[in-house]
Amino acid sequence: MKMTTGLVRSARGMRGFTLIEIMVVVIIIGLLAAIVAPNVIGRIDDAQITKARADIGAIEDAMKFYRLDNFSYPTTEQGIDALVTQPNDPSIRNWKPGGYLDGMPTDPWGNPYLYLNPGNNGEIDIYTLGRDGRPGGEGIDADIGNWDEQ
Repeated sequence: MKMTTGLVRSARGMRGFTLIEIMVVVIIIGLLAAIVAPNVIGRIDDAQITKARADIGAIEDAMKFYRLDNFSYPTTEQGIDALVTQPNDPSIRNWKPGGYLDGMPTDPWGNPYLYLNPGNNGEIDIYTLGRDGRPGGEGIDADIGNWDEQ
């Protein structure tokens, strides 16, 4: 019996957290989230812009190899698809089997990259319209193109 009495006493001596202690912890967690969340969200946007620029650079490099093999860039109508699938054009005689890209890339927001030949900003334009998918914009919504890399 003595052992049971000791267990009851030690359980009575234990106490839980008060409502104020729990509220203080919740407030601290809220403050940390308010400070950390904007930094993390900003990094995601930066990563998407960086990925778009890297993709555009890779597409531009593939275009240069296409041009070396075929003596001209694909037409606007043939587009970036000419790097993946051989165009149905008899003047394209040295197209590389397997293509110049592994697949058709999409920008970080799920939209296809755009292509113009001749370009408005250079010999060819490879670009994305940003997160909003509309021309112009600022920040994450801004157009990103191979002319930015120069």
